[in-house]
Amino acid sequence: MKILRVFNNNVVLASRVRPVRASYTPGNTAGAAAVAGLAGKSDDSGSAGTVNPAVEQVVVTGRGVGFGAHQGDEVDESKIAQIFVPADGRDPDHAGEMMAFVPYDTMRLVTDALTAAVTTTGATAKLPEKLTLVTALADHVTQAQVRAERRETIQYPLEAEVASLYPDEHALGRELLREINNRLAAGGQSTGDRGGEQGGERDGVDKRLPAEEATALALHLVNAGFATGDLSYTYQMTGVIQQMLDVIGAEWKVGLRQASISVARFITHVRYLFVRMARGEQLDHASDAVSAQIAQAFPQHDRLARKVARVAELRFDQTLTEDEIAYLTLHIARLADTERNEHD
Repeated sequence: MKILRVFNNNVVLASRVRPVRASYTPGNTAGAAAVAGLAGKSDDSGSAGTVNPAVEQVVVTGRGVGFGAHQGDEVDESKIAQIFVPADGRDPDHAGEMMAFVPYDTMRLVTDALTAAVTTTGATAKLPEKLTLVTALADHVTQAQVRAERRETIQYPLEAEVASLYPDEHALGRELLREINNRLAAGGQSTGDRGGEQGGERDGVDKRLPAEEATALALHLVNAGFATGDLSYTYQMTGVIQQMLDVIGAEWKVGLRQASISVARFITHVRYLFVRMARGEQLDHASDAVSAQIAQAFPQHDRLARKVARVAELRFDQTLTEDEIAYLTLHIARLADTERNEHD
C-alpha cells in the first residue's frame, strides 16, 4: 500500500490494489500476507482522482502508522491496526479527516468493544468495519467521558422509544456500553488530549459511562443501519427534514433553530420515521381509535402534522399511516410547548 496523505501519527490515507477475497484484520496473518502481496504489485494510482477500478483508497489506522511518513511512502504493515474502506461513495479524504479528529485510543477502545459486542449479540460482523459508525461512536464516547469526568449526566428522553422500536440496536447498544466500561475499568484508557493515560478512574473520578449512554449508542447504530446503500436517500432525507421544519416555522411564524434541544428531539423522531419508511415498517396498529383521540385532543397540531406528513409522502412516494400521523402530531405538540417556553 502506498501512502497518499498523512492525517496524523495514527491515521493515513493509502491506495492499494483492490483485494478479491482477502482482507486485513488485527491478528489475521493470512489477510496481512495477502495485503502485503497486493501492495507489492505495480500501483501508480498515487492521485486522489484515480479512476482505476483495480485500485481503491483506504483509511489506515494504527499507532505510529503515520509517524515520520510521507506521501508516496509504503505503509508499514507491522503498524496497521485496521483498514477502513469508505463506502457509499464517501470521500476518502473527508472520511480520514473525521477519523483523525477522534483520539486514537478512543477509536481502538470503541472498535474492540464493538467487535466483542457484535460477537456476543450475533449482530452483523461488518459493523466494526463501518468507518462512519466507528467514528461517530468514538466521538460520542469521547464527549461522554468528558461529561463523566465533570460529573455531568444526560437523561435521554427517547429511551423507551428506542427500546420499543429498535430492540436489536438497543440490545447491542447495552452490550457495547458494557464492553466499553469493562475495558475502562480494566485500565482501557482515558480520552482527550491526554489520551493514553491508563485506568477507569483518574483523580478519583470514575470515567466509566452511565447506563443512560446505551440509548445514545443505540441511536448511532440505528443511523448506521439506515445509512447503507445509495447515499442519495440520506441526502434527500436531510432536505426533507429542513422542508418539514420550514412548514412548521411558517405556520407558527417563527424561525426554528436546529441547534435547539426541542428541534433536535423532533428531528430524531423524523429520522426514526424515515427509517421505518425505508424498512417498510410504519406504525400501523389497525385501529383508528387512538389516532382519532389524538386528533381530537390536538386539532391544530393534527392539521399541521398532516401538512408535514404530505411533504414526506410526496418526496418519498409513500402514504403515511394514521398511526404515524398521530405520532407526528404528538411530537409537534411537544415541540410547540418547548418552543413556546423558549420564546416566552
